[in-house]
Formats: sequence, C-alpha cells, structure tokens
Amino acid sequence: MATNGTKSASDKVFLIWGGEGWVAGHLKEMLQQQNEKVFTTTVRMENREAVIAELERVKPTHVLNCAGCTGRPNVDWCEDNKEQVIRSNVIGTLNLTDCCFLKNVHCTVFATGCIYAYDKNHPPGGEGYLEADPANFGGSYYSATKSKVEELMTTYSNCLILRLRMPVSDDLHPRSFVTKISKYERVVNIPNSNTILHDLLPCAILLASAGDTGIYNFTNPGAISHNEVLTLFKKHVRPDFEWKNFSEEEQSKILKAGRSNCELNSDKLAKRMKDFGVEVKDVHTAYDECFQRMKANGTK
Repeated sequence: MATNGTKSASDKVFLIWGGEGWVAGHLKEMLQQQNEKVFTTTVRMENREAVIAELERVKPTHVLNCAGCTGRPNVDWCEDNKEQVIRSNVIGTLNLTDCCFLKNVHCTVFATGCIYAYDKNHPPGGEGYLEADPANFGGSYYSATKSKVEELMTTYSNCLILRLRMPVSDDLHPRSFVTKISKYERVVNIPNSNTILHDLLPCAILLASAGDTGIYNFTNPGAISHNEVLTLFKKHVRPDFEWKNFSEEEQSKILKAGRSNCELNSDKLAKRMKDFGVEVKDVHTAYDECFQRMKANGTK
C-alpha cells in the first residue's frame, strides 16, 4: 500500500519502491523538501498483480526503485539464500521495470557498481570502469545477479540505472559504509569509488525528473582508500578512533563471498550535471565535507 503523499509543486508524481529503506527515506525527505508529490510502497516487486494495482492506484509519473536484497548483515547472506536473491533482485526488479514500461512510467533503479574488480587494464590509480564496460566481477552471488539483471534492464527505454558504490550518509546509519568499516576489528586498505548520498541523491532526482535513461556510474569522482576515509573520520568526528589493517588474503579467510574493489569513471555523470548547473564534488572533498556535517550535527 502506498503512503505519505504530499502536495505537489509540479505535475510529477513520485512513487518510491522499498519505501521503508535507508536510501528511500533520504529520497522521500528530499522530494518533500522540494514540495513534490511523493508516495512510498513496500509492495513486493515480484508480485506482478500487486505491482500493477499499486501503479494504477497511485498513478505515478516516476518510480524510484530502492528495493532489493543485499543481505543481512552483509552480502555473505546471499550465498545461502540464492533463490530469495533471484526472486527479489532479478525477477522482482525486472517485473517492476516491465510493469512501469507497460504503464508508460519512468523507472529509476538504484543499482550497484560492485560488478567490477581491478585488473591489468584497470589497476588502482589507473583508468576507471566506464558504463559500457562489461562486468568482470562475479565473486559474490549478489554481484553476479546484479550484473546479469542490469544487462537485461538496458533493453527498457523507460529505465534509468544508477550504479551506487559503498554509499555513505551524513549520520552513522547501520547501512552506511563508514559505519560498517568503523565497527570492523580490521579493515583492508584499498581505493574504491564511493557514493556520498548528500551530494548524489539530488542528482538522481534531477536525472529522473528529466527523463534520462541508460546507465550512470553514480559515484563521486575519484577513489578513496579505507585508511583515507577513516583518517578523515578520526580528524573530524572521533579523535580517539583507532583501527587495524589486514590484507585481502587475510580478509578472504573470514568471508563467504568475495568483495568488489574498483574505481568507476563518473565523467558521464559530472558532464550531465553541468547541464543543470551542478558540480559533482570529488570523493575526497565530498568525504571531508560529509564528516564536517557529522561533527556539526553532534555525531560521534
């Protein structure tokens, strides 16, 4: 059942799928602040009849799909629950996109960039992966299903696919990348692309509202290592914070599934945002400002 409608500043109607989730909550708040008409829903994406009924009830112009299965407490869960992962991340995602297509509704899918791994052509500090590069990481069942469903979704002319990586919010929400690594006993130290939600979710709304389709690497430009992130965290938020490192080989011994480490090239996003007069801040600047906001808000 869709809930939480607001008086609209335009003729757009947004319906957020996965309405009780972390990213969905941020999007809802941003849209309400823009005085847009926004609803949320928790209808299961794989239930075709319920999805169609919800679309007919709300009559959205734009669906923002934040639903899906990432696993709790992490993607290792997906290795033992493959049928459920397929039901949500493959069947469900495609079903919702297809229903939106049949109803002439624009559909934005908040996807993942964790479908790549560094290789000889894309080493740390080298060229980042482009939107058109084929996925090369299948070390986790989660990532393997995500790359396959993305390839299928590109068929749909109503679909915008945003590849997030290691998303971070201005608080220490349990789903935030910073919260996760700050609680680990030991962390690897590898540069990666990250998505600072404060900076990039407004860009998602702009792209969806404009009717953009296709794939965008949805990360702040550049890559940042775990140690660089935690050094900034220590500087601004928690001065007494300490951490220890270990190698990828040591990490692999305690994980059921592999982890994607890569840099995405976000030039396409940065160029498109210039059309709206928006600058996408590099990941180091974005993190520094994120932690300054945390400190100002009293987060510790």
